[in-house]
Amino acid sequence: MTQLLVKLFIKDADNITNLKVRQRYGTLAGAVGIFCNIMLCVAKFIAGVITSSISIIADAFNNLSDAASSVVTLIGFRMAGKPADLDHPYGHGRIEYISGLFVSIAIILMGFELFKSSVEKIIHPVNTTFQLASIIILVLSVLVKFWMFLFNKKLGATIESETMKATSLDSLSDCVATSAVLVGLIFHALTNKNVDGFIGAIVSILVLKAGFDAAKDTLQPLLGQPPKPEFVAAIKSSILKYREIVGIHDMVVHDYGPGRVMISLHAEIPKTLDMIKAHDIIDAAENEIKETYGCDICIHMDPIATNDTYVIEMRQMAQRLVKEIHPKMTLHDFRITNGPLRTNFIFDVVVPFDCKLKDEEIKEQIDSKLKQQDETYYSVVTLDKNHI
Repeated sequence: MTQLLVKLFIKDADNITNLKVRQRYGTLAGAVGIFCNIMLCVAKFIAGVITSSISIIADAFNNLSDAASSVVTLIGFRMAGKPADLDHPYGHGRIEYISGLFVSIAIILMGFELFKSSVEKIIHPVNTTFQLASIIILVLSVLVKFWMFLFNKKLGATIESETMKATSLDSLSDCVATSAVLVGLIFHALTNKNVDGFIGAIVSILVLKAGFDAAKDTLQPLLGQPPKPEFVAAIKSSILKYREIVGIHDMVVHDYGPGRVMISLHAEIPKTLDMIKAHDIIDAAENEIKETYGCDICIHMDPIATNDTYVIEMRQMAQRLVKEIHPKMTLHDFRITNGPLRTNFIFDVVVPFDCKLKDEEIKEQIDSKLKQQDETYYSVVTLDKNHI
């Protein structure tokens, strides 16, 4: 069914790097969510009124909040697809994250209201009546919600949308919640013990959990999360296939929303390479990254000594000493200046975030380890902590 809907409503569906195609995916997901959730809300509300069940009515309003969330998602994708303008030179892609945050807040608020109503029903229980029609509605609801979980999960994975992934998890929690309501009704029919309020409370807690999980997933990219390791590895592989580029460092990935990524990095090239040729190589690498991954990139050239045996040996020694301080530390921009009384080792060190040492402690250890090799060795070190 998912593939059929994609085929019918999304033109050029495989071109997921295209922002308009991505927008179509969001529109489809939002429209399907609105339709299915409104139908489920109406059916469950009728069933809840017939059976006087607070848990079914709570589940109905949960579907109503899901429909509202789908409206926000739909609007968010439409707004996120707007092109860049004077006030937003990097586009409006982060609106997708903001819409996801609004969805999660709506889910949390609905969860609190459902929990409040359920507690009231626990204190003041109301008898429920067993109706076969209600059971059928709830069973169909579980099946529909499970399909929506698979639907949103598939679309979310296809275009790498955290909003859709959060919606899929919400649908899965709805499956569990409705199943709990169904079990409560059957239990009451078999034992004549009313657990409707308790089941409603369980449903509300599941709704709250789904809301908080969704909020976490949408806040991460807004706060600034690291890029996926597979993406970083792919970028490095694409650049290093140019044999004149012998290494890269200081990669920074700026995320301005899905499909709007900007990268900056330093590429090491032999200092003997002709400047015009080096410029052409960097241009070719930048163009390939833009065409392949649909993101802007700026590459800074760093000339290094590739044929100087002494410099190469000293760099390897410095790298070994740095890794003795922390195994994940790396160095770059390495050069040496020799004087009559001292030899300066000038380089940058990338410090991993899990390193507990202070900056001055790292510099002191590097300098101390160099002096153990030779008293005339001195370090001039710059520490980087926000680069890949």
